[in-house]
Amino acid sequence: MTNKVSQKEVNDAVWDACDTFRGVVDASAYKDYVLTMLFLKYISDVWRDHYDKYKADFGDSPELIEEMMKNERFLLPKESSFYYLFDRRFEPGNGERIDKALHGIEEANMGKLNDVFQDISFNSTKLGDDKQKNDILRHMLEDFNKPELNLRPSRIGNLDIIGNAYEFLIKHFAATSGKKAGEFYTPPEVSQLIAQLVTPQEGDEICDPACGSGSLLMKCGRQVKEHFDSKKYALFGQEAIGSTWALAKMNMFLHGEDNHKIEWGDTLRNPLLLDGDDQLKHFDIVVANPPFSLAKWGHESADSDRFGRFRRGIPPKTKGDYAFILHMIETLKPGSGRMGVVVPHGVLFRAAAEGKIRKQLIEENLLDMVIGLPAKLFYGTGIPAAILVFRKDKKDTNILFIDASQEYQEGTNQNILRSEDIEKILATGKTRESLDKYSYLASYDEIVENDFNLNLPRYVDTFEEEEEIDLNAVLAERNVLKADLEKLEAQMAGHLKELGYDA
Repeated sequence: MTNKVSQKEVNDAVWDACDTFRGVVDASAYKDYVLTMLFLKYISDVWRDHYDKYKADFGDSPELIEEMMKNERFLLPKESSFYYLFDRRFEPGNGERIDKALHGIEEANMGKLNDVFQDISFNSTKLGDDKQKNDILRHMLEDFNKPELNLRPSRIGNLDIIGNAYEFLIKHFAATSGKKAGEFYTPPEVSQLIAQLVTPQEGDEICDPACGSGSLLMKCGRQVKEHFDSKKYALFGQEAIGSTWALAKMNMFLHGEDNHKIEWGDTLRNPLLLDGDDQLKHFDIVVANPPFSLAKWGHESADSDRFGRFRRGIPPKTKGDYAFILHMIETLKPGSGRMGVVVPHGVLFRAAAEGKIRKQLIEENLLDMVIGLPAKLFYGTGIPAAILVFRKDKKDTNILFIDASQEYQEGTNQNILRSEDIEKILATGKTRESLDKYSYLASYDEIVENDFNLNLPRYVDTFEEEEEIDLNAVLAERNVLKADLEKLEAQMAGHLKELGYDA
């Protein structure tokens, strides 16, 4: 199948569709409307495309075609189709009709899309009074009906254009709306780095306990596809924010990731990914970019946690970083589990309760790498972060420190990890070499000498000595400049005298 549309065309068209909402609704709110409509338009186009193919293959026999369509990956009731809504766009009640259509999709696909749309309402007063709301939604339906957004598989081919457009929108909402819209989003370069650091294998079960929109999980899955030409893996996640959980579910669906289980709930207070014995399920890989230094994370009930996640110590009441780390450690498979987590730098050196937890994790020989990242990589915060890599299959007691904070591409609002920056981190992680001003392989004894403080400057010296100043050369240059200045002043005085301005 020849691809007849570019990724940029689709991306530009869906971004232009956002103009309908700009100036009326905040981006942190209207992102849900645009992303949901993209989802609805895509599944409607897939449904139409397959229906037309069956019609061409089996003739004009509606009953037979309806039976064939029951074997599709999803079911789309007639009144839930984008085109049913588009044809009635001039009638009153657009918001109510769209909500009803979404609920119809949920009911027809309970196993895959149950409750996905319960946190969004197109009939909300956020869009204004009935007349304004109807006009906005009519314009939105017209935006998504443009030829550029014909998303039929027969037009776009086998490329993941829709999944990429969905990720494009999520990224741009995060970039233009700051922390509120970006809290669920990990930059793709960081996700790619983490996914490669934990080396997913065929058959792995992969978990993100703070999964946001699911991009990090899918990057891990893609590693299995690329390296093993296989889809034999399973993705698991949990997300506390209902609207973001819905994004993750739709994102998985759009990328064809059917072998997933994404739960909605607070991982720290109420972990929902459990095994048959009602205990925490263990995974081959656990990855996350949890919220930095989360206050009110559940400190009050941590000492009675029925899963024993905080047996190494209870993290501070106002900083939940180690609460996520300890949860993740407890869900790693014994003897083989690998883990990558993004943390603020305070996790590396803060004392008291966090210092005791850090000491125990190191004494258990779980920490494998500490990687310092550049500042301004993440939306909504300019602070630099680090990646901690833990392994249950370590071969020695050393810890590799990498300071990659100075290697990036500077952007307008956010800095970006380039492919060469990622490759250098990965290559150093494999060779585990100490490189001047970049990496250092520290022994357990050195960590102990530093009182289990993991602050990167203690191990990687990035200090650049200032070049010595040759005072004689500076003095000589000063004398030359002084002579030039005297010559210029003499010339200027001559010009002024000629003009009658005798000083």
